[in-house]
Amino acid sequence: MIFNSAFFMFVFLPLCLAGYFLINNKFHNIFLMLVSLFFYSWGEPINIVFLLLSISANYALAKAIGRLNRKFKRIVFLFTILANISLLFAFKYFSFVVSNTPFSIGPKHIILPLGISFYSFKCLSYVIDVYENRIEAEKNILKFGLYVSFFPQLIAGPITRYGDIEPQISDRRVSFEGIYNGAIRFMKGFSKKVLISDQLINIVSIIFDSNGYSAPIAWLGAIAYTIEIYFDFSGYSDMAIGLGMMFGFETKENFNLPYIATSIQDFWRRWHISLSTWFRDYVYYPLGGSYCSKLRTYFNVLVVFGLTGLWHGANWNFVVWGLFYALFLIAERAGLKNILVKLPRLIQHIYALSVIIIGWVFFRANNINAALRYIKNMFSINSRWYADLLSIVDKQLVFCIILGIVFSFGFSVWLEKRLVDNRWICDLMIVMIFLIAIGYMWGGGFSPFLYSQF
Repeated sequence: MIFNSAFFMFVFLPLCLAGYFLINNKFHNIFLMLVSLFFYSWGEPINIVFLLLSISANYALAKAIGRLNRKFKRIVFLFTILANISLLFAFKYFSFVVSNTPFSIGPKHIILPLGISFYSFKCLSYVIDVYENRIEAEKNILKFGLYVSFFPQLIAGPITRYGDIEPQISDRRVSFEGIYNGAIRFMKGFSKKVLISDQLINIVSIIFDSNGYSAPIAWLGAIAYTIEIYFDFSGYSDMAIGLGMMFGFETKENFNLPYIATSIQDFWRRWHISLSTWFRDYVYYPLGGSYCSKLRTYFNVLVVFGLTGLWHGANWNFVVWGLFYALFLIAERAGLKNILVKLPRLIQHIYALSVIIIGWVFFRANNINAALRYIKNMFSINSRWYADLLSIVDKQLVFCIILGIVFSFGFSVWLEKRLVDNRWICDLMIVMIFLIAIGYMWGGGFSPFLYSQF
């Protein structure tokens, strides 16, 4: 089940909200746990087995870590980490490893359970925090189970920490204001997904699946995908945060206008914040972070972004995508940042956006060779570029790209600040745009979120 489907919005969500407010407060967590499991089992019921296995195993092992002495605590901790990584490896990376060896030792295509990367990272952060005594092991399995399986965050994050969410699981207050604000946030995210991201899917596929287009078309495809993936994932995050607000949960922001970044360091402080901070806190800092020699710091950056790329998918182009960013981050640490800050802000912005757009080519392409061919096309000279452009560009495409650029650069944030004393105007506009998006959904169907495949 996905948020932008008619069944979710007009059947599941209304029934879920009605049931939540009709039952006694002491049953709220049980109710949310049950509907979350139903949500997850929709379409692929077998997936719930692995989710429940992950919940029960991490709950029991974390309790053991909290009780044991230092020696056995470390053994159980390492076993728990290995168990979580093994589950993720079996479903997500085993086929990749097998396909890169000359041996046939098992199935080469395994169906990936939805959201396994997200809930596995939730469990890992919980276990590590218990081991490091940042939090106490949860005694109530229902509370821990709800943390892992809470349906707004289950499929594609954000990756919340148990220490942040536990107080809200234990005691939260549902108010009309929270429901109202959550509904507005949900509508905003839905509109992003349907009216911008979904409208660019076809043209992006056409351009990326062809190797013969000239430079302007190649740049058009890369820019279109840059907009598509941002409004797809930030739209999902808005919907997830909004849904949480309806049930009394506050979730940290996952995006902060990443395309206004003036450096790659700045970009990664703004893009998929819950994932980048996860790798910072649980990989980069334990490796020594930047509190070591320059060479060791550069090595740490390579490791973190190699793993960040691999987290997104079992494919070499994702690894190259991560390492591509690592090289620019290292260059900025080595002195490029000192040069950039002396340049006009517009030049800094053009630099960052150019790297980001080219990076998305590695992310979107089917393999490394396809990515390299595509980037070559971006910088090739072709006399027939004008004819190519006319054959593929229409008014809807131009409108969507302009809309995507305007809103990804913070127009909505600026408008909300200008109308802070007349918020109802913004909210009315969001409702009207949402109704238009509903019409588009009914007319053209719906597409899954890009990050749900990771």
